Amino acid sequence: MGLVLSTTALAQEEDKIETTVSADFVNQYIWRGLDLGSAAVQPTLGLGYKGLSLTAWGSYGVTNPDDVKEFDLTLAYGLGGLNIGVTDYWFSAGLDERGRYFKYDAHGTNHVFEANIGYDFGPVALQWFTNFAGNDGVNNDGERAYSSYLEAAVPFQLAGVKWTATAGVVPFATTTYAADGFAVTNLALKAVKEIRVTDSFSIPVFGQLVANPCAQKAYLVFGFSLQP
Repeated sequence: MGLVLSTTALAQEEDKIETTVSADFVNQYIWRGLDLGSAAVQPTLGLGYKGLSLTAWGSYGVTNPDDVKEFDLTLAYGLGGLNIGVTDYWFSAGLDERGRYFKYDAHGTNHVFEANIGYDFGPVALQWFTNFAGNDGVNNDGERAYSSYLEAAVPFQLAGVKWTATAGVVPFATTTYAADGFAVTNLALKAVKEIRVTDSFSIPVFGQLVANPCAQKAYLVFGFSLQP
């Protein structure tokens, strides 16, 4: 999810190649209602062209050296409100004790491969995610869970601030989300406020309340970005 710089280069008048370089700073890394670490810097490098995008994203702890490092690659395509994608998640901890990035052995890798499909209806956006390969969790029978997650997000404006209400559920049992069956794992309310520094430079600051009813946990996340 820092320092954020974003540039757009025109290939032709109508064809744009968009390049994004960014990094957010957060006081706590919370993902889909799961606590994945303490304060972190989370850089992004991405390219986009005509709805097709390739994005690299990472998370690295800045206060706790024992936090798991993460490096993700996502190939996605969007057309109108529809979007599809495939993400390769890599974690420094997993089945491979040496944390090798280029180890893809099905029973010894730290990679997790996930596919997603979603549609933005305007008032609400829906997304479905499913792990299909790699170091996935297991179900109650000890078999590959094909861990899945369904999320609904509702954006709105209030008092000059951009808000998003999110609800996420895990439909089936999986150790990935510590769910024994259908579970509500993510109820969140996020607010983003632009703090204008100059006419051409502002700092987006965000706060987020997150609750995980399944784990009986709650979090308060704060973060910021620097965007010219």
